Amino acid sequence: MEEFSSLREQSQSLGRGDCTSLELTEAALDRAQRLDKALNCFITLDEEKAVAAAKAADQRLQGGSAGPLTGIPLAHKDLFCIEGWRTTCASKMLANFTAPYTATAIARLQDAGSVTLGKLNMDEFAMGSSTETSHFGATANPWALQRTPGGSSGGSAACVAAGITAAATGTDTGGSIRQPASFCGVTGLKPTYGRVSRYGMIAFASSLDQGGVFARDVEDAALLLSAMAGFDPRDSTSSAHRDPWLESVPERGVGELASPTLTIGLANELFSEINEGAERLDEARRALEALGCRCRTVSLPHIRTAMPAYYVIAGAEASTNLSRYDGVRFGHRCEQPESLKDLYERSRSEGFGAEVKRRILTGTYALSAGYFDAYYLKAQKIRRLVAGDFAAAFKEVDLLLAPTTPGTAFLRGELTDDPVAMYQQDVCTIPVNLAGLPAISLPCGQHEGLPVGVQLIARHFDERRLLQAGAALQRATNWHKAQPSLEEAS
Repeated sequence: MEEFSSLREQSQSLGRGDCTSLELTEAALDRAQRLDKALNCFITLDEEKAVAAAKAADQRLQGGSAGPLTGIPLAHKDLFCIEGWRTTCASKMLANFTAPYTATAIARLQDAGSVTLGKLNMDEFAMGSSTETSHFGATANPWALQRTPGGSSGGSAACVAAGITAAATGTDTGGSIRQPASFCGVTGLKPTYGRVSRYGMIAFASSLDQGGVFARDVEDAALLLSAMAGFDPRDSTSSAHRDPWLESVPERGVGELASPTLTIGLANELFSEINEGAERLDEARRALEALGCRCRTVSLPHIRTAMPAYYVIAGAEASTNLSRYDGVRFGHRCEQPESLKDLYERSRSEGFGAEVKRRILTGTYALSAGYFDAYYLKAQKIRRLVAGDFAAAFKEVDLLLAPTTPGTAFLRGELTDDPVAMYQQDVCTIPVNLAGLPAISLPCGQHEGLPVGVQLIARHFDERRLLQAGAALQRATNWHKAQPSLEEAS
């Protein structure tokens, strides 16, 4: 297979017998081992497990019981539990934790016959926008090694951008799929909240976290989502909403837009955040108009309040979710504690990094007596206003178009001492998570040699229109086919 082949191309080659899953997997392992010294996108790469899975996939292929994902090498963000695999959340706290069960989303991909290549680097407990808070070191952007790939799913974005795997899983709490997809020039899909089960996905902020995918293009992203999505009784937030169209994607593909004359809203408040690449976004708008779409401006008046509300809500939920890491049941345990209090304090102080501690502290403060109403309750009211803005906009338009990020990938270390500036990287993505909407980041060219992403946003559970519009844009352009040279990484 050629490097940078799509998931569908790999599947077709396997179906024709042009190659075996073992050959595909060994090629991916070789590329990972060769490039990862420079990229550091993997936390765990397990050749033995990957080869065994590939051999099993080849037996399925020979037996005629294969599906479109059978034998395809994939890699997963290291907060998805996989039985028998180390699952670290990029934290010292879980550096030696081996998962006793498999997350539903990953189990569904494995049941479809995919091969797990390894676990991917991320910001610690998914808290970050640069994959620099990882206990296992920062990940580099394949387009420019001195720059960040974004975060928190930076390892996943870098893996796909570098052509190691055709697709990878990620999670999106405030932009953690779409922002790194934009920085690395790949397609990144955040589904509707509840579309993909959170069972076995280590929690950061439970009302915001959503599993999703990175891929070369929209068609591949849809194929992966169709396998991952669906109701799961083990996740109380899993939606029972059934989507026959999404279920049909493996056989029929994404297909054409049912109505090519869509009305697309341009979110003025989000476009005002751009500091680089505005001309690329304008080209994306013109390309959609050339397809027959009508573009008009819309207002989301409460959108500027989304970021402070998000960091109150996410921090509060993180402080609760991470309280389980106490040095007693599992996770890092300090040496020779002098008392139970000392055990708790030192285990948590040693196990968590600075950014995670910052968010636990601010979240605990927001939930504390005397401050709950002033911060947490007010943030939830703002969340409702933001969701209301989107609902009002979707009465007038079919989709929303917005920048994914304010600019292109920033230098590694550039924002590590300025948390507020780092948080600002997610200003265009956070509102979508507060409202629980589906959104996708698509490559739309480059600014000074670095990828630029554009974001499409849809109504709840309207992934069909979202994916069909994205696929139509990619059929009309070649932006998603650009590849980094990787000369520095080789």
